[in-house]
Amino acid sequence: MKLFSKRMDKELAIYQQELIETHYQEVDNMYRQIRGWRHDYRNHIQTMKAYAATENWEALSHYLDLLDEDLTTVDTVIKTGNPMTDAILNSKISLAKSKNIQVIADAHIPVKLTSSEIDLCCIIGNLFDNAIDASLKLPEEHRLIRIYMGMKNTQLYISFTNFTAEKKMKKEGNLFRSTKGAGHGFGLARIDAIVERQEGYISRNSEDGAFTTEILLPQL
Repeated sequence: MKLFSKRMDKELAIYQQELIETHYQEVDNMYRQIRGWRHDYRNHIQTMKAYAATENWEALSHYLDLLDEDLTTVDTVIKTGNPMTDAILNSKISLAKSKNIQVIADAHIPVKLTSSEIDLCCIIGNLFDNAIDASLKLPEEHRLIRIYMGMKNTQLYISFTNFTAEKKMKKEGNLFRSTKGAGHGFGLARIDAIVERQEGYISRNSEDGAFTTEILLPQL
């Protein structure tokens, strides 16, 4: 039993590291796009001035439409007050939108968190990835992820809800049955381990085609 536990801890550690590297790469790619757009800002202004000077309003309008579409892909839509949370949320929102998944997010964190950035990265990243994978099984018009993050007294509250193809998922022990294989199981186990270590609270509920995970993490 002890040997099995050590092997599980090792596999979880490897999975966690791979997950963090993936999330940081997503965040880095998003900010590379932002830096690139800012770098080209002056060129965009000069081009629009040239169209305006020749009164080529049709070309100017078309150019503005192209810029608007390009900027939408890199726009930082969430500002929680916590830089790491902003980074991971915005990178995942961008990923979800690229897969035609609607995301409604309300996140406000007005205080400095005691939870580590790595723990937040693992929790938010896993929750978002699971929600995206579940949403992809649905028709595009039914794909929706709702996110809420905020402080409840001295605790950080995190809530993720997404629609699923199943009306009610089957529960095995404290977890709902995964159809994604070992990696998904490690993700759930990692979230539970973090919540337990921080003496927090986690609740998962599947009802009427929607799956919700709620987490409370003490911040004292």
